[in-house]
Amino acid sequence: MEILRVKVKPNSKQQQIEQQPDGSLTVHLKSPPVDGKANKELIKLLSDRFHIPKSHITIKSGLLSKNKWVELDR
Repeated sequence: MEILRVKVKPNSKQQQIEQQPDGSLTVHLKSPPVDGKANKELIKLLSDRFHIPKSHITIKSGLLSKNKWVELDR
């Protein structure tokens, strides 16, 4: 199990995941932060990046925030 610090930037022109020097991730999402759309897109992107099922990714805190703690169950 791994916990990541993720900063989300919704409404970006293109999807992108950037690794920061401190080990955290900055994720640029196309979706707006409305009705959980950005969170769903975040989970899908992380699933593709780490090659794990979406069901193994949980947003532990920050559901309504740009700064999130995400748990990956590998």
